[in-house]
Amino acid sequence: MAANLASFALHVDDVDRARRFYEAVFGWDFEPWGPPGFYLVHTGADDDPGIQGLMHLREQPRTGTGLNGIEPTFAVDDVATVAKAIEANGGTMTFGPSTIPTVGELIRFLDTEGNDIGAMAYENRPITR
Repeated sequence: MAANLASFALHVDDVDRARRFYEAVFGWDFEPWGPPGFYLVHTGADDDPGIQGLMHLREQPRTGTGLNGIEPTFAVDDVATVAKAIEANGGTMTFGPSTIPTVGELIRFLDTEGNDIGAMAYENRPITR
């Protein structure tokens, strides 16, 4: 069995602010689930559900700068449009756009919670194997 990424969790300081940011930037839908401040994140549509996501309050304060672990990159149609939405909704661009030959165009940004996230307009669908 391939060990493909099946889920992600966003740890945030302000769930309402983060929810508004990701709704505006990626069009994600959020469903309250479980304890207060815990959401299921729907990244796709019924016919193409995307990846399962979660969002909840950060358990420990974020310390330092730079990457704090995994470096997620989400597939998008157009990085220029996404970059505008990021900046218009309180995010900060940190890299790009940069073209990676035979792969696509990449941007990286900090969301409103300081999480380091990427968005890539792939030339073809991401490689799975």
